[in-house]
Amino acid sequence: MKRETILYKNKYRIKSARLQGWNYASGGYYFVTICSFDRNCIFGEIINDKMELNKNGGIVHQEWEKTFEMRPELRRDEYCIMPNHFHAVARIINSDQIVVETHGRASLRKTPKQPCL
Repeated sequence: MKRETILYKNKYRIKSARLQGWNYASGGYYFVTICSFDRNCIFGEIINDKMELNKNGGIVHQEWEKTFEMRPELRRDEYCIMPNHFHAVARIINSDQIVVETHGRASLRKTPKQPCL
């Protein structure tokens, strides 16, 4: 299936990859990717096959760790900070108490528990 682009704040972007009808507050494992603006390499560089974080990369690391101190419903799994993006696997537990916000504007509706795919 080809992804279509849509106009958003005068810029084109791909449509959401979210699964229609899935309650993203449901318990389970979630794979997260966050890219830097314009995919600029602002988190550090790879030197001798090892990622060397700069100040920005250190902030990403600290804030990701802080996420799990602030949110007892989340568990940290593996994560990797790259020069221009971040990959992580996080687990949601105790999902009955979670409200998921999308872009800081609209809450997703709670739906009955759904099995993992």
